[in-house]
Amino acid sequence: MTRLAQTLIAGLGQGSIYALIGIGFVIIYKATLVISFAQPALMMVGASVVVFLAVSSGVNFYLAVLLAIVATAVVALVVERTALRPMIGEPPFVVAIITIGVDIILRIGVNRFLGRNVRPIGDPWGLTTFNVGGVFIQQRHVVMITATALVVSALFAFFKYNRIGLAMRATAFDQETALAMGVSVGQVFALSWMIAGALAALAGTFVGTGAGIDQGTWVIALKALPAVILGGLDSIGGAVVGGLVVGVVEQLFATYQPTYAPWLGQNFSVVSPYVVLLLVLLVRPYGLFGTPEIERV
Repeated sequence: MTRLAQTLIAGLGQGSIYALIGIGFVIIYKATLVISFAQPALMMVGASVVVFLAVSSGVNFYLAVLLAIVATAVVALVVERTALRPMIGEPPFVVAIITIGVDIILRIGVNRFLGRNVRPIGDPWGLTTFNVGGVFIQQRHVVMITATALVVSALFAFFKYNRIGLAMRATAFDQETALAMGVSVGQVFALSWMIAGALAALAGTFVGTGAGIDQGTWVIALKALPAVILGGLDSIGGAVVGGLVVGVVEQLFATYQPTYAPWLGQNFSVVSPYVVLLLVLLVRPYGLFGTPEIERV
């Protein structure tokens, strides 16, 4: 039971990263009906800013994280204004392809900064653990889970009670009606990208805790895609649940599969989220919390 508890906590910590990135995917999709493939690059931008400020410049780590969140939100805003705003009205597939180009351009710049070596992120937790009833828990996992819970709670309150949040919900439901009611859809698009960028920066910070980041760290963000599809592409709550499920499943397979099912191979945990995704979609094609689309001819 001790090993299981440690595995579940580690899975929830890792799943918190997927949840933060997944929420960014969902917010942009709900506002623009486009899947943004630039999220991995935004995650790397945020993590790189933390490295530059906290490690290279000696800025306090927590201040560095705050500045990185702001800086990444600004980068996301610039991307939306320059690369995506002129594409309004174009097919979503075309815009999605442009986000892939944006991702590549941003990652090229990040890679030039990072170089070939692993760069520490300067976090105060590292791999330090504490003992709770015989269960050794990494401090960074507790921070990840707690921070994600606070962020998700703040977002739900924002979308339910704040006037701007309500405008974003209205735009996600029906853009034409929102325009008729005086909502600035363009501002909603921009704010959606800024929120997604800020969340990606926080996720990038958590990715780098303990081990640091390198040029290949961006791949971790791709695991948020099965989490989002699992939970439902238009559901923020689904992105959170999907992210946590993917993180726990991945850790469970990494811990137990080599012992009890070695015939699956040594790295089955890497593909396990996609296997779970396939099984869920066979039963619920729109994800656990997604909204089915009914078309009448």
